[in-house]
Amino acid sequence: MSKTLESPRNHQTLKIIKSAITSRLLLLSLILLWRTLIDPYDTSSPLDPNCLSTDHQQQERHVIQFPRIGSAIEDSIVWDSVYFVRIAQCGYEYEQTYAFLPLLPACVVLLSRTVLVPLVSVIGHRAVLALAGYLVNNVAFVLAAVYFYRVSVIILKDPEAAFQASILFCFNPASIFYSSIYTESLYALLSLGGLYYLISGASNVAVLWFALSGCARSNGVLNAGYLCFQTMHQAYDAVFLQKRAHLAVKVLIVGALRCICIFIPFIAYQAYGYYNICHGHSLDEMRPWCKAKIPLLYSYIQSHYWGVGFLRYFQLKQLPNFLLASPILSLAVCSVLHYVRSQPEIFFSLGFRASNGEKRPTASPLSLDRVPESNSSHLKEKSSAKMQDKYTVRQRKQRIKGDNYVLLDEYDSLEKPRYLSTFIVPCTLHLLFMAATAFFVMHVQPVLLSIGLHHTY
Repeated sequence: MSKTLESPRNHQTLKIIKSAITSRLLLLSLILLWRTLIDPYDTSSPLDPNCLSTDHQQQERHVIQFPRIGSAIEDSIVWDSVYFVRIAQCGYEYEQTYAFLPLLPACVVLLSRTVLVPLVSVIGHRAVLALAGYLVNNVAFVLAAVYFYRVSVIILKDPEAAFQASILFCFNPASIFYSSIYTESLYALLSLGGLYYLISGASNVAVLWFALSGCARSNGVLNAGYLCFQTMHQAYDAVFLQKRAHLAVKVLIVGALRCICIFIPFIAYQAYGYYNICHGHSLDEMRPWCKAKIPLLYSYIQSHYWGVGFLRYFQLKQLPNFLLASPILSLAVCSVLHYVRSQPEIFFSLGFRASNGEKRPTASPLSLDRVPESNSSHLKEKSSAKMQDKYTVRQRKQRIKGDNYVLLDEYDSLEKPRYLSTFIVPCTLHLLFMAATAFFVMHVQPVLLSIGLHHTY
């Protein structure tokens, strides 16, 4: 039975991989076409001064066999790509470069020094770094599309709808950023992969993926919210259903440790910046953020160099950019409102109350374990809500024995579409937070990147 179910799913996964690759080839072709027809708006690609560190300056002493090809590749290094390639080439040299987290540059360096190292003498070191960046991001995007499909199948319970959603993901409006030397592809892969492993019961694997997402983008730390939601429901089960306070304490400690693990990479990166910029300087020589009670480098850079802050982007001249971002913002708001109106009790109680206003009697929203088939059919045949409640509580108590809780609700899966289930509460809160932050705090141009992915899942 499982093989017959897996075969169509594997076939759909193959189709997703083909669609993702096709979308990348189509996009790269369009990029090449438009670059030949129109001069790029950003002209920073030729900027390539010598590295400040002498350790990095020795890498570009080669006779390049095909300088024109290398030059063409280097011309595509624009906007934020300039920073990522520069960090991979020279390390973190200036204060503002610490706004760009290290996972992508690290992957670029690793690939350029291993698989692509023979190309250094062919097209040049900087071109190889750029090529490595394109390769990393496009491969990451294809894998992200696969995990997007897997998560969608679980949430929608409809492989065809999941396939259609995945195709939309492959051809989304912000697709160009997933194939450029940006962090969107890596972040999407690690966030979707972490979410998939979390709802599949592999919580420790999910923690690793979420922690790595925080090495790609700063908002990766928000993925700890899924672990917090999981921990809250585990503790609820332990206290009110199992009547075991000591188990609740264990659950809270494990949940806190997992959340800390997700935060550690970002905190370590801030400490690394503090050590490089502030350590060993007198108070008079220190940068302003170094003297703060909590010396957070990232927020200072965003505010000082990019003008990010609450309502700081609300200027009349930025109205066209707000209009540009309005479609995705509208979709995000409508998605949140749809869920809140459909399941107000579940949303406002964070899943602790059912849609009929009663206390949540369901099988654990933290378990994907299936109700045995005979019991499941028996449950469906019961017309009495009281009998159903007793059954689901009993099943919940039977299944809460291990530590592998996840976010899906067995009761929800029987009674309503899973995209309206308790599991969607943390996803909706995540989307709402990112939409509000993008609108009120960030530059509104990256809204497609910041909330587009969260809207899709």
